[in-house]
Order: sequence, then structure tokens, then C-alpha cells
Amino acid sequence: MINKFKTVITDLRRLKMNLIPAATVEQIKKDEGLSLTAYQCSANKTTIGYGRNLEGRGITSDEAEYLLMNDIKITQKELRQNFDWFIDMNTARQGAMVNMCFNLGITRFYGFKKMIKAAKIGDHEEMAEQMLDSKWARQVGARADRLAIVGRTGK
Repeated sequence: MINKFKTVITDLRRLKMNLIPAATVEQIKKDEGLSLTAYQCSANKTTIGYGRNLEGRGITSDEAEYLLMNDIKITQKELRQNFDWFIDMNTARQGAMVNMCFNLGITRFYGFKKMIKAAKIGDHEEMAEQMLDSKWARQVGARADRLAIVGRTGK
């Protein structure tokens, strides 16, 4: 019974050690300042957010997953807002377009005028051909091949 009590006290001490007062968090935020883009800090380290040293600490895999999901949602929203035809595609083709646009960015994606025209009229064969007939396809190789197959077949 005493050992169980000691375990509870030890666990409570661990828990208390992990608590961070809100005032401490707010003070660090104030002292560090928030930068939503990377910058060189006074120690000449690439930094972002509230003083996150990307060179020394980097990011965790959980943070990378969070950022990825956020960026995918943004890409999907950009495609929905800019291209009426996007919502009419099946899920697989939408995924291919999101993947391509994620890689290129919406501005460069707009440069695929013939592909966009083909997508708009539902000519998936031409859409796939236009994906492959590009500098982008030559740069990304297998990725473009895979996305073109999905664009063509819808699978």
C-alpha cells in the first residue's frame, strides 16, 4: 500500500514538473516575438515562430505532419476556389491535382493552361498528356508519371 502511495506522489511530482504557467508562456512570446516566416536571429541561425532555431532544433515528425496537413488543406482550398472543374473530379483525380499543385504552388500550376483547359472539359487523356509534356514532369520523373496515370484513369 505504501509503495502505491509513493508511486502516486512521484507521478504527481512529475506532472507538476511538466506544468508551464501561462504567464511564462506569455512572457516568452513577448520576449521572442512572432515571425511567421524564417529569419536569421542575432546568433545568425535560421529561426521561425517564437524563436524556434530550425538549424539546431529543427521540427518534430508530429510538427511536420501538422504542417503537411495544413498545407494540403490550403492547396485543396486554392484549387476549389480557382477552378470550378476541380469539385467535379473524382477523389483520385482531385488527389492528383492536389499533389501536383502542392509541388508547384498555385501560381506555377496556373501555367499549365492546356492541362487546365483539358481538365475543365473532362478530357482526362489530354489532361494527362499535358501533365507529362512539361519541364515539371522531366524534373519530378516518377511522380509525374504516377499522377498522369491517376489523371487519365481516375484510379
